[in-house]
Amino acid sequence: MSDGDMNATRRAQDWPNPAVGTFDSVQAIPGSSKPDPILVASDVSRSFGGIRAVSVDKLEVQRGAITALIGPNGAGKTTFFNLLTGFDKPDTGHVMFDGESASGQASYRLASKGMVRTFQLTKVLARMTVLDNMMLAGQHQDGESMLRGLIRLWGRQESSVRERALEILSQFNMTHMSGEFAGSLSGGQRKLLEMARGMMADPRLIMLDEPMAGVNPALTQSLLGHVKRLRSEGISVVFVEHDMDVVRDISDWVVVMAEGEIIAEGTPDAIGSNQSVIDAYLGSSHASLAEQILTGHVPDQLEVAAGLADVAKLEAAEIAALGAAPDAASTRAEDDADE
Repeated sequence: MSDGDMNATRRAQDWPNPAVGTFDSVQAIPGSSKPDPILVASDVSRSFGGIRAVSVDKLEVQRGAITALIGPNGAGKTTFFNLLTGFDKPDTGHVMFDGESASGQASYRLASKGMVRTFQLTKVLARMTVLDNMMLAGQHQDGESMLRGLIRLWGRQESSVRERALEILSQFNMTHMSGEFAGSLSGGQRKLLEMARGMMADPRLIMLDEPMAGVNPALTQSLLGHVKRLRSEGISVVFVEHDMDVVRDISDWVVVMAEGEIIAEGTPDAIGSNQSVIDAYLGSSHASLAEQILTGHVPDQLEVAAGLADVAKLEAAEIAALGAAPDAASTRAEDDADE
């Protein structure tokens, strides 16, 4: 077994965490300053029509740590990701990556500087082999120049790129798949390939958009281990995730978005009991239920009956309100039907 294969089979918790203690003096508030930020976003906003999708006053991402970006559906997480990585342009604001301006730069330029990302829906080249997908991601290749390509100055470099690609595939335990077409891989294997392909750019920051979505539990553990390995190698990681067990397992710091804004930051344990986060996920009317869950209080039958009665009163009031404005209700119904 190669060194890479041995590394790939290590248990996720075996990888050392160099970020331990980094956040001890960091305030758990939105926009908090970090000791050594690798990414800083200031006054970043993006609107679509009349809808404000993202409005972030400030965010700092700590170097060498795993930062989770969470929030309910529609919170603006992926849109914010696109703005940070050059796949979309903000209406206002400024982004700094490792001390240099990243605002207005194309995604491929940011990738060449060390900021790479994966996608919620994988973007592999299905009709190319796994190895070719990897080699294509190598940076600053001579073959990309028409002149150098014509006079074949790229042969020696191609050999080194191939060796690098096979080395990374070995680290991800995918060497045996190098000759397979990427389109034949499972969803989880494609996620691994995207992560491995990102490593061809020698990133300083890798941003993962829902890396565990649609992945079977066995492969999820493998992905978790690889993310922890990246951190142990000094690579900063930001990832969007809905699975709170995953967030608690691997993240050092958690950023919470709701309605396009950052509403909370903190450690995984602190975020789990943050009232703003509970309200964002469950609604303020469910705050007492969340408190019961967190404290372990189990309501008796009388409490349940009283809660159901309150819900019934609210529903009756909403129905009465709709009945008082039939035109508005019918208009909304027609709009929903059109959509």
